[in-house]
Amino acid sequence: MFENAVILVTGGTGSWGHELVSQLLLQNPREVIVYSRNESSQVTMMRELDDARLKFRIGDVRDREALVSVCSRVDYVFHLAALKHVDICEEQPNEALKTNVGGTQNIIEAAIAGGVKKVINISTDKAADPVNFYGMTKAIGEKLITYANSQNSYTRFINVRGGNILGSSGSVLHLFRDQIMEGKQITITDKNMIRYFMTPQMASGLLLTAASKGQGGETFILKMPACKITDLAQVLIEAYEAQGIEMKEIGCRPGEKLHEILISPFESQHAVLLDDHYIVVLPAGNHPQRLQSYASCPSASGSPGVSGQSLMTLSEIRSMLADSSLLPISQTSL
Repeated sequence: MFENAVILVTGGTGSWGHELVSQLLLQNPREVIVYSRNESSQVTMMRELDDARLKFRIGDVRDREALVSVCSRVDYVFHLAALKHVDICEEQPNEALKTNVGGTQNIIEAAIAGGVKKVINISTDKAADPVNFYGMTKAIGEKLITYANSQNSYTRFINVRGGNILGSSGSVLHLFRDQIMEGKQITITDKNMIRYFMTPQMASGLLLTAASKGQGGETFILKMPACKITDLAQVLIEAYEAQGIEMKEIGCRPGEKLHEILISPFESQHAVLLDDHYIVVLPAGNHPQRLQSYASCPSASGSPGVSGQSLMTLSEIRSMLADSSLLPISQTSL
């Protein structure tokens, strides 16, 4: 699919983008363009990957004209650029609106103008029945992508919805690790909090699956097991042999849910199970060709990961972290 193709990755210097670009370079593309605002991150990534097919463009998704220019020769777009921190989006909603909603609309218009084949828009589990401004902007972004697909005959638009990326910038994993290393208490907003986590490798697999199998208008969701935040903290305490470290509850931040969901009750009515790993939410309305394409897939309504949460054990959390080299070396070799 990607052989000899030109691929644009917005926000490509982040943890998810870095892993995705690494995977894309294995697909024999002609060129992978990383489009982001951070100059130093681009330089670091350029040196780490050191591949002549990798190109970098400084730019902002708020700049429609710049996107139109860069999309003029692009085959596929992975749209990762976003303001993603819940508290920042709550405090500065206008900025979140400009990037997460306006930026997504700019991508849509630039992709159509440039004759892009497919656009894969990255969303979040916080877009399912959103309660915070970040989730609301991403939910609107999903709607814009689905609508664009219904209004355009050439470019296909697809959403993917992921969870929290372990090890990404601002990840709670880094916060807990730093607090442990400094001998401080681990601060947890609420000890009953549950989150969905995935590794950068799982995240990239989700994107590549959506890109290859998506036909337009769908939302692809990875079936992730849920994790209690206190269990994640306990695994890290044991890994760093810091049994004296305690957990301190500090109260939920504005816009913070206790339990996230992957898919809303309404969406589950027109969602199917692609396989053991992926849920696909089909576009609402009359789409006979799309329905026919997924006719052999069972309904997702009532299935695990949709109707309820399957909590990871401490051992499963430890294995997931070890597999992604997110534990001390002495622990990953156990």
